[in-house]
Amino acid sequence: MGPRWKGKGAEAKALAEPMSEIVSQLQSSLTRSDSQGLLSGCSVLLEAGAEQTELLNRSCFGRPVITAEKDKQWFQLSMEEAFYLCHSLGCLKIVGEDNHLKNDEELWQYMKSRRETFPDFYMAYSHLRIKNWVVRSGSQYGVDFVAYRHHPALVHSEYAVLVLSEENENANGRLRVWSDFDCTIRLCGSVAKTLLVIHINKNGHGATTPLCLKKYSVEERTITRWSAEQCREVQTPETSSNYHLNPSNHEIIFGLLTS
Repeated sequence: MGPRWKGKGAEAKALAEPMSEIVSQLQSSLTRSDSQGLLSGCSVLLEAGAEQTELLNRSCFGRPVITAEKDKQWFQLSMEEAFYLCHSLGCLKIVGEDNHLKNDEELWQYMKSRRETFPDFYMAYSHLRIKNWVVRSGSQYGVDFVAYRHHPALVHSEYAVLVLSEENENANGRLRVWSDFDCTIRLCGSVAKTLLVIHINKNGHGATTPLCLKKYSVEERTITRWSAEQCREVQTPETSSNYHLNPSNHEIIFGLLTS
């Protein structure tokens, strides 16, 4: 499946305003204003000015929070979004509920305590963001993330993303049997998305500090559904054609005998 643009001119607008440039503008704006976020449970609250509000919306970081304060705009950042702005881009400071500024290691430990799988999810999130994909929660589709080629106002999400590693694969029990694959692939097909499995390999390293991320590796696999009805051998008296599927190292195609 390729990108499904929303309306005439959407692709041209995306090409004219690359996501990398928008994120760079946000990074500069947050750095200049010495922005601080506030830890609040499993998210971070960020007060934004007019310029930052526009850039946060354009770069798809966080979600606006409706409040009674007309002169202020707050954004709720997920843990992955907040740590990416703080650790990877270095443009956001985060304080705890005690107003104590958290360094990267303290923030890492806090987020791990809130969700055991945070290191795996953050590695997958940052892996996609570095490649300039827009990453949003995929809970409504039964996956971990959905990935967009550009802003969701311009294009539909292209990938439904599942994050797996040695630990969370066993803990969550996902994609361990054929029926799991079948259900997930059918769901992705019904909403016109390709299933992307991101496997985090820790290479024998733990997750004690964010420095461990440099030791991790990421393996991507797209999984698609193959229908024999669409790819059967065709023979006529004049010609004889054989269709062969040769998946690359980054694609797994499963054959189903029935549609």
